Amino acid sequence: MYDIGKIYKATSTEDAIKQLVADPQAIIIAGGSDVLISIRHGKLAGCSLVSINGLDELRGISMEEDESIKIGALTSFSHITKNPIIQKYIPVLGEAVDEIGGPQLRNIGTIGGNISNGVTSADSASTLFALNAKLEITGPSGKRVIPISEYYVGPGKVSLKNGELLTAIYITRENYENYTGKYIKYAMRNAMDIATLGCSVTCKLNAEKDTIEDVHLAYGVAGPIPMRCPKAEEAIKGMKISHEMFHIFGETAKTEVNPRSSWRASKDFRLQLVYELCQRALKEAIKRSGGVING
Repeated sequence: MYDIGKIYKATSTEDAIKQLVADPQAIIIAGGSDVLISIRHGKLAGCSLVSINGLDELRGISMEEDESIKIGALTSFSHITKNPIIQKYIPVLGEAVDEIGGPQLRNIGTIGGNISNGVTSADSASTLFALNAKLEITGPSGKRVIPISEYYVGPGKVSLKNGELLTAIYITRENYENYTGKYIKYAMRNAMDIATLGCSVTCKLNAEKDTIEDVHLAYGVAGPIPMRCPKAEEAIKGMKISHEMFHIFGETAKTEVNPRSSWRASKDFRLQLVYELCQRALKEAIKRSGGVING
């Protein structure tokens, strides 16, 4: 049994906003894979819910006129993985969400819900950070678009104001064209487990495929919120692919993160993962770009 005060089924985005404004304490529910667990554990006992699960207008993936990729906030993980646009242009995102839970959860869980929980372990979050995702937020005053880096304001907290909800995610052409990526999730179990650390890398090589032209590095569980490592990125831009380059990448990344010790892993172990995983992810991204790693 679930201790729910009341639930309202929204008929449109505008209707959902109206209900959220009328009841500022109400919580948005979509697939319910996270919200229902919190209710069951007593964290949200007696809450009011506004269900947006029936809003097909917030589902789907499309290529916009400016060649940005638009992902509706209610698009399920399984649809993202299988979508031909994702597979062609940003397969790293499909691979990342395919690491979430089991098939049943991936069929109901939504990408908007995954990042709107504000948790640092969300498997889609680090890859969306690496892709410089932009988020469309709709509320009583209309729409606003912000970078994903401004969405997370603290552990478990996102920058949604009263009456607002996340409606879409955009990946611009400049952030996917000629980039390849790799997401690596380290967990205590191989399946259906929360990440001990998540690492996502996207990179672009020069025409000769021997130099890093650009690179994006993002982590989950390396701090209280998902994060990028701009110093590590800058440290290897323009460098020839070499063992020394990978070492610099990993060592610099370690200086930018702030993991904590928990029952899943110590801080020192997570720092070692930060060092190792970014190198492994970058090596795979380079190979996918046609680059050669000697040795």
